[in-house]
Amino acid sequence: MPAKSKAQQKAAGAALSAKRGETPKTELKGASKQMEKSMSEKQLEEFASTKRRGKPEHVSK
Repeated sequence: MPAKSKAQQKAAGAALSAKRGETPKTELKGASKQMEKSMSEKQLEEFASTKRRGKPEHVSK
């Protein structure tokens, strides 16, 4: 499932980095912290690899 916004894609990238041990988990905040706990590495890769072009910065609820 691709990311729906640039913010979601960035959060997935940060969570993926922490899950792989490249950055400390203590640096995660908000959505990226939740994503790291609840999603698998493969799911995070799919979100993080989404192209940013044409995506809104944030998706309104």
